[in-house]
Amino acid sequence: MAGRLSQLLDQWRLRKVQERWSSAADEAPGMEAFALRRLRAEARTMRRQIDRVIHTADYRLGTPALGAALPRMPLGTDWIWRPDAWRGALALHGAVAAAGRTAISDDLALFHDCPLGEVALRQSRNQGEADRAPFGVSVDVFGFQGSFLSLAIGFPPEAVAGLRARHILRIDALISGGRPLSAFARLNVKHGPNLAQLVQDIPPSGGNVLVEFDLAYAGLDETRIEHLWLDVIFTAPALARVAVSDLVASRRPRAEL
Repeated sequence: MAGRLSQLLDQWRLRKVQERWSSAADEAPGMEAFALRRLRAEARTMRRQIDRVIHTADYRLGTPALGAALPRMPLGTDWIWRPDAWRGALALHGAVAAAGRTAISDDLALFHDCPLGEVALRQSRNQGEADRAPFGVSVDVFGFQGSFLSLAIGFPPEAVAGLRARHILRIDALISGGRPLSAFARLNVKHGPNLAQLVQDIPPSGGNVLVEFDLAYAGLDETRIEHLWLDVIFTAPALARVAVSDLVASRRPRAEL
């Protein structure tokens, strides 16, 4: 009740303010100079605050929100996660990636062996209407003489909790490039001293990419699963820009027959 009353009072006050400025606009042509200067100063002060509200609203409503919706998941999904680089602004927005490992967040790193070092990894705010995530990640390659380049996404401990061989792990991504992609996704599962790897091709057209890994084919020791990570590997990255506008990992148990 108190909330409803407060809302009604705010609406009444706003209506009174609007009526006052509507009257002031009508009276301004006949005002004396002294009164008109005072009215102008007051109007400019109000306009600054109104412009601030409009600017903030245009920015937030014109781009995906920080709590942007996740893709629709199949029934039975028991875990879903969007990495930090696609969920919110990072302290380090980008870096020129020297050969080896370059990280911009706890769960995202770029690996390559190009001696030229002409590779850049950066995070930027998504602007497109079709973008689901508030931020995206891009890799710019200006010249490449190495043998591999990959984005490594480390999964959190929640991905391991309750994980079984009957799970299907799914990756939803939005990927674009200046030319057809040559890439694949590799899921790595460390269980005890062993490392299981499952590989799926990424369509050369990019766009909305969906790949699934059936852990039944990984030969896992379910009692010793320790860590998961995903490698997105580009096999011909020379002179290219690849943008990953969104990436979401999820899992669900396989339907029992």
